[in-house]
Amino acid sequence: MDFRLTEQQIAMQKMATDFANKEIAPHAAKWDENHIFPIDTLRKAALLGLATMYVNADVGGSELSRLDSALVFEALSTACPSTAAYLSIHNMVSWMIDTYANQTLRQTWLPKLATMEIFSSYCLTEPDAGSDAASLKTTAVQRDNYYIVNGTKAFISGGSVSDIYLCMVRTGEGTRGITCLLIEKNMPGVSFGKLEQKLGWHSQPTSMVFF
Repeated sequence: MDFRLTEQQIAMQKMATDFANKEIAPHAAKWDENHIFPIDTLRKAALLGLATMYVNADVGGSELSRLDSALVFEALSTACPSTAAYLSIHNMVSWMIDTYANQTLRQTWLPKLATMEIFSSYCLTEPDAGSDAASLKTTAVQRDNYYIVNGTKAFISGGSVSDIYLCMVRTGEGTRGITCLLIEKNMPGVSFGKLEQKLGWHSQPTSMVFF
């Protein structure tokens, strides 16, 4: 097996490293000390195609491989792991919408996620279940064409700031009874706890989310 990077991957890695050194590293300590979520810097990263890296091009994605993306995240993490981690979460949400959502949801949300006009969070972790999807307790009961969701998510990166939340909920029994819902911040019943203190993780807001 050839483990050497391609010329394109080397160029991509350099681009991410240059961005990290210029746009992130000089500010990372201040962001951490003052708990600043660097929206403008994240949107600059989006201009380079780093907000929807493994998303299809028809909705603004870069169509990179997972290895390509890992090289980018690794480079960005040398400047600020917290900021790079949030960007990875935003990419994860974008990929799930691109892969599993219908065309209406894809066309509605992904172009805005690609530019980071809007921000996203991934809601799996719960106070009692941790990140074990099979043990989650947040429920969703269907009523006509909508769901009633009840539960609490913990350690949610982007909590209280993000515009949409990709939420894992229980709609049935066992491991097959898990559904993923896309929940907007301004929907009735959505609320947030106080910011959680996570060592070295202060350039992104992290909080509990209540449904």
